[in-house]
Amino acid sequence: MDSSALKPSLFYEFKFKISENKTVPFLYPKSSEFQVMPKVFATGFMVGLFEWTCIQAINPYLDWPSEQTVGTDVKLSHSAATPPGLIVTVKIKVEKIEGRKLTFSIIADDGVEKISEGTHERFIIDAAKFNAKAEAKAESVRNTI
Repeated sequence: MDSSALKPSLFYEFKFKISENKTVPFLYPKSSEFQVMPKVFATGFMVGLFEWTCIQAINPYLDWPSEQTVGTDVKLSHSAATPPGLIVTVKIKVEKIEGRKLTFSIIADDGVEKISEGTHERFIIDAAKFNAKAEAKAESVRNTI
């Protein structure tokens, strides 16, 4: 990690056009409840978009792909519905860096109104070590079945 260049106040903006496959019925296609819900931008996909925006903002400061980040905390509102076709603008700012923990503020709008604001935390990981630990965890479960 180039810790000298990654600093609080780093700002990044990303725009994403919402397609129908990012609406509530597509979040969990096996969910009969979701299938009858409105075709608006799903909160689950919104969180993913915010994570993606944060990843894009900080990857230039990491030794990608051996260094990556994982989400560890999300505190967000979802205050307005966004139908397909609208463009969501996500604005993030690095608020705090505590070792490998990064805290971001986030605000997003759909061109008509604000749809979300809040915070997100990500943790910088060594991808090989993280993947090895996850595989060992999966293997321990497989061995007990």
